[in-house]
Order: sequence, then C-alpha cells, then structure tokens
Amino acid sequence: MGYSGAMLTERPAMPTERPQHTAPIETDEVTVVVATRNRWDRLAETVPHHRAPVILVDNASDNIGYVPGVDLVRLEKNQGAAARNVGVRCARTPYVAFADDDSYWTPGSLAAAAALMRAHPRTGLLAAQVLVGPDQRLDPVSAAMAAAPLGTPSGAAGPAILGFLACAVVVRRDAFLAAGGFQPRLFVYGEEALLAMDLAAAGHELSYVRRLGVRHLPRPAGRDVNARLRREVRNRVLTAALRRPPAVTARIVAAAFRECPRGAAQAVLDLPWALCHRRRLPVAVESGLTRLAMVSSSSAA
Repeated sequence: MGYSGAMLTERPAMPTERPQHTAPIETDEVTVVVATRNRWDRLAETVPHHRAPVILVDNASDNIGYVPGVDLVRLEKNQGAAARNVGVRCARTPYVAFADDDSYWTPGSLAAAAALMRAHPRTGLLAAQVLVGPDQRLDPVSAAMAAAPLGTPSGAAGPAILGFLACAVVVRRDAFLAAGGFQPRLFVYGEEALLAMDLAAAGHELSYVRRLGVRHLPRPAGRDVNARLRREVRNRVLTAALRRPPAVTARIVAAAFRECPRGAAQAVLDLPWALCHRRRLPVAVESGLTRLAMVSSSSAA
C-alpha cells in the first residue's frame, strides 16, 4: 500500500453477500473508518451496525482478533488518533465517516450525510447528534452544538461549528487529507480541535446536523481519568501554540497550569516544536473561537 508502518490485511474468504448479522449497506459513497487497540470485544458489538463499507485500523494491538466484513489495516506501532489518517488514505469513497470501537452510526445517517455533502459542496465536515449509553443521553457536546452560538450561515447544512467529536463526523475525504488529518504529535484526547481549525481556515464549512445520529456506548471501567486529563490539557496548550494569538495562548497556558500542572508541564516540553509549526488562523475563524470561549465562560458562571 505504500503506507509507513501499515499493511492492508486481506479478509478470509467470505460469501459474496454480507453476513446476516451485519446491517445492509445504505450508501457506497461513504467509508466508515474505525481505529482500535485491544478492544476486539467492543468491535464485535458495534461494527455490524455500520451501514457502509468499513476500514478497521488496528493500533498495534497485543493480539489480533477477527471481525467479519471489514478491511483490516494493521499498524506496527500505536499511532493514536492519527491511525484514522491511514484509514482515510485507504478509502476510495468521496466521504469518510469516523467511528470509535464503542460507537456506531444509526440507520439512514450515512446515506443522509452523503446526500448533504453532495448538496453542499463547501461543506468539509458534518457532525452528528450523539446519544450516550443504553438510556441514550444527549452528549453535552451535541447539546452545545445544537445551541448554535455561531449561527447558521446562509445555505449551510446546519449550524456552524468549530469543534467536534471524532466518533461522530463525516468528512469530505479530499478536504481532510489536504488539511493534514489528525496531528500525530497530539496522539489522543482533544485532537479534534486543531483539525477543526484547519478545515475552517481552508474555507470549508463545518456543520452540526441533528438528524444524523451516532450511538456511543462507552464503558468507564479501566480508563485512567487522570492520564486523560493530563493529555487533554497538554493538547489544549499545544493546539493554542500552533494556531492562536500569543495573548490567547498565554491565557490558555495559565489556565492549564491551574487545572492540571503536570499536563501543562508536558506541553511546555513540546512548545519548541509547536512554535516551529505555528500558523495563524484567518480573522473570521479566530473570531468564531473567541465567541465560543465567551459563550462557554458565560455558561460556566
């Protein structure tokens, strides 16, 4: 395939029809890309729900499992969120949907997303509504997007956004690749913010569409909450250093040290790298981010 550290693994011989327990394909314009590591039990639950071809990118799991009806890409080392970039490069459809190993797209959503992408050529990313757990609680991020603090541009597919949940978006493949995909240096947790900025900076519309649906079924057991916080704070600081004005970055760094000193200190170690790759955002994008920060501060007060 020509991808560093990756190889496309051929599936075992399969019937010409998809297995009966797998949902029927509803669109051939979308590929679902799922990145995973050591969670094959979850994949067995979620992958059969996807109603489009699936590329499964394995982040160097300790043991390789088997999920029928997918194309498997095995990575030699754990690339975190950047593993999705490999899946997008392997895809041959104009649009790519992301899912986690504990999430899936609801019936009709992928076909509807493809139709919206065709109808809105300026759209680079569509974000779906996420319902969490067996009781289908509305994810707070979806609620914030639905409030539409940035408004709905004329002719857009939905309210404008400048962030997203990676398990619940459909992207225009060419736009995603041109923007560079997910930054490998950020690894995981909060990796979406930089990509959202870069897509918007390139002139693409990012829209929230409530009628697109994703079910997220996380299991909290076994997750290191403190490690996640450190990574999120680190990535927030680095993302600011990469794209935001110095005054804004300084405020984010100060807040990071108050919230999680260890995470902020980890970011400081990578600041020389971030400053070497720094690129200012267009005024309109920076203004949108400032507006979102103000709304968030008002809500928290």
